[in-house]
Amino acid sequence: MKFLNLTPHSLSIETRDGRMITVPPSGQIARLAVTREARPVFVIGGDVFAVSQPKMGAITGLPDPQAGIIFICSALVAEQAKRTDVFGVGELIRDTAGAVIGARGLCSYAEVVA
Repeated sequence: MKFLNLTPHSLSIETRDGRMITVPPSGQIARLAVTREARPVFVIGGDVFAVSQPKMGAITGLPDPQAGIIFICSALVAEQAKRTDVFGVGELIRDTAGAVIGARGLCSYAEVVA
């Protein structure tokens, strides 16, 4: 199996035995189209904030399934795709300053029947 990173940045993923592997970006990005519907403004202490309600649309940039390829993308794309070959990153790993330095494994949103 081979990973294809469909995000715009390198991903550091921890294996079950504690090793970190780095998956470079592929140059192709999978995204979820989003439209926003305006909602009433929100006011706090005289400051006025625009509010919108996002509506998730179609996935773009996600290739069709390919033998031997695991696609890694954003959680939003993986959740919408619900495919067994599409994953998001697992629980985030942070350094002492709180910056993300990697992820513990992968996250699947596919419904797998045992």
